[in-house]
Amino acid sequence: MKIKKVTLLNDPIYGFIPIETPLIQKVIAHPIFQRLRRISQMGLSNLVYPGAHHNRFEHALGAMCLMQKTIGVLRKKEIAISPEEAEAMQLAILLHDLGHGPFSHAMEHFLLANKSHEQLSLVLMEQLNVAFDGQLTLAISIFKNQYTRKFMHQLICGQVDLDRMDYLKRDSFYTGATEGNINSERIIAMMNVVDDQLVFEEKGCYSLEKFLMARRLMYWQVYLHKTSLAAELLLVKCLERARELRKDAMMAQTISEPLKYFLTLESPPASWEAVAIEYFIRLDDSDILQALKSWQYHSDLVLSRLAKSIIQRDLPKIKLSDQPFSDLDIDKQQQLLLSKAYDKKTLKAFVFSGSVSNQAYQTDDTPILLLRKSQKLTPLHEHPAFGMIRNYSARQHAYYLCFPKADLST
Repeated sequence: MKIKKVTLLNDPIYGFIPIETPLIQKVIAHPIFQRLRRISQMGLSNLVYPGAHHNRFEHALGAMCLMQKTIGVLRKKEIAISPEEAEAMQLAILLHDLGHGPFSHAMEHFLLANKSHEQLSLVLMEQLNVAFDGQLTLAISIFKNQYTRKFMHQLICGQVDLDRMDYLKRDSFYTGATEGNINSERIIAMMNVVDDQLVFEEKGCYSLEKFLMARRLMYWQVYLHKTSLAAELLLVKCLERARELRKDAMMAQTISEPLKYFLTLESPPASWEAVAIEYFIRLDDSDILQALKSWQYHSDLVLSRLAKSIIQRDLPKIKLSDQPFSDLDIDKQQQLLLSKAYDKKTLKAFVFSGSVSNQAYQTDDTPILLLRKSQKLTPLHEHPAFGMIRNYSARQHAYYLCFPKADLST
């Protein structure tokens, strides 16, 4: 009898992750997926949390592992899931982040105008589907929420999905921010399916509350930490300046071909041109880092200063407020920095404001459903135990003002 060989990957969060089918193994080995090894999971957060060097490749495998666990739990509860559906569910969650550009969310709309990473993921999944002779069709249908069994899509993109579960647990581990360390095993154990909708058994309500709390705290403490936010905003400012200098020979000679393509355009491409997608999948963190290292020595003072600020971690100050900063606040900081080397126009690369927001739970979207002992379904925010759900459902805003720590002329 021939013994089937199972490939195992050793993950620091979940231990051994099995690759369950030959198709999944081939997809993981494909260059489009392997690119995720070179896309950081948390942008420039390692400038604040030194251990946060993990990547989208690890996260995708972790989310697939959680899908495997979920399929096992649902099958034990007599939810029929065929081998073909199980494979497609794993492929859909495995490929959900293909569309991330360098440093993940930091450059989401800089490279391709008005294109989210979810939209780009779908485009790249379609490309892979052609390469694999249509074997990803069911996975794509689940990803697009076009498959009849809606709970499968909810596991990939929902208010308590496996994507969020893995990134909270993984990012908590690598940053050391223990607030994000959720009990994913417990949450998955409480999952069930009613009328093809994902539901959670009532006794798991406090694990769900911990999940929402972890999500809220991780956003404000880690993902929107003011220093990493300043670094990522500065990165975009640096690339915008490089685009302004697109006709400069020195700038063009020091960067890779894929990055040169996007920077030499007057504005990001707005359509799915094949050439834009081809250059996009050739682009990763290393292209940006190599460019930043070279730009430190560029003759343009603005580009040079911005690049040095990131590479040498000489980041700007950032003030936070619960109210927007006025034009007077911005002008005051700019006036302090005016020198012979910088004019009013270029100072906008160093002094700028904006806002960020977070909402841990959306009551007006598809709610989290609790399956009560009476078999009645109750939205989480209507459960008697959640009188304080408004703390999680209210959208919270923070306004920022960035400006250099010292006079730019020094």
